[in-house]
Amino acid sequence: MSVKVDLDELAAKIGEYGFAYLVSVSTEGRAHVLAVTPDVVDGSVVLGGIGRHTLANVESNPVATLVWPPLELGGYSLLVDGTTTSDAEAATVTVSPTKAILHRPAPGEDGKRVGNDCLDISLNPL
Repeated sequence: MSVKVDLDELAAKIGEYGFAYLVSVSTEGRAHVLAVTPDVVDGSVVLGGIGRHTLANVESNPVATLVWPPLELGGYSLLVDGTTTSDAEAATVTVSPTKAILHRPAPGEDGKRVGNDCLDISLNPL
């Protein structure tokens, strides 16, 4: 199941969550994870303090994912997929969201994951 949230709401959700993990992929197909504190500017997610590995990854593969961990046990993680642009001189990456969901596992009677309980976030322009 997925529930949609407008991009207007995405900025508010990001504000609720605080820090996130940026997941980028190298030319060798290796995932690289970096903790970041995103800002929403003009409908995009702007990340500062980006290191050389992440910059190299997004320059060669502009697709990335941001992951905000749940605020409490059993809560939703916020996941945002997007296309990136980078500024190596400023050490920044800007993510233009293409898909966003609130995600959490759906546990079965035994407590093990049997699926998910996801809420889609609609990415209507601001």
